[in-house]
Amino acid sequence: MNKQEVNKSVVIGTIGDDAHMIGAWVLAKAFEDAGFKVAFLGAVVPQKDFINAAIEVNADAILVSSMYGMGLLDCEGFRDKCIEAGLDDIILYVGGTVAAPLELERNWPDIERRFREIGFNRVFKNTCTASEAVAALKADLGIY
Repeated sequence: MNKQEVNKSVVIGTIGDDAHMIGAWVLAKAFEDAGFKVAFLGAVVPQKDFINAAIEVNADAILVSSMYGMGLLDCEGFRDKCIEAGLDDIILYVGGTVAAPLELERNWPDIERRFREIGFNRVFKNTCTASEAVAALKADLGIY
């Protein structure tokens, strides 16, 4: 599939006070290579900036990276703010080390449930590959 066939936009960045951006950068490149228009915000991105960028590029999805273990706190209220901004149906993904590493290993189902409860469509472990994330979004958008 070439880039012109996808015709979808995504916003990608690392949320909150997290300065780790290699994973988000890898995702941005993978989504660009898959034909998505990517608004890459970099690191230490507030929720509001994700939402403003999504409005600006008419995004189909927001992909949030968090590697420092505070993802749940940084993402609290994100879906509500999207709805307030008129992005009711935007797809929200979060991934990385979204909780403390030991908690990730011991309590992954609970962590995933908690993110879904606050409005995220999918939650990815830090072992997810970029190609798996691309395939998941294509499936969620009905692109085959």
